Amino acid sequence: MKKLLVLMLGIALVIAITACGSKDNKAAETKTPSASTQPAGQTVVLKATNFKFDQTEYHVKKGEPVTITLDNSQGVHGAAIKDFKINLDNSNKTATFTPDKAGSFPINCSIMCGTGHANMKTMLIVD
Repeated sequence: MKKLLVLMLGIALVIAITACGSKDNKAAETKTPSASTQPAGQTVVLKATNFKFDQTEYHVKKGEPVTITLDNSQGVHGAAIKDFKINLDNSNKTATFTPDKAGSFPINCSIMCGTGHANMKTMLIVD
């Protein structure tokens, strides 16, 4: 019984560690819209790789619409901005909202992606 439990924990650990290493094939097939089809306003692309976003902070203006898109370049990740009720993942990669308050708002990976998941953070700065 003890050996079975250790084996199951080992398998669970391997799955958790390799979760960020898997690649979503649909993400690779998604085409970027041309400039003429992009919505008006501010655009933010969160490029996610293993355990980090491509920028430490993203700046937008208060009161202007923002279209935010998650781009999983490496691994499978999510992005959550709790203050604006935004939660992006592979099934919902884009959201548009209008920030109604200025400040710094944390963006966290919302999908358990492995050993570096807890450190996968960035900031949305609304001026």
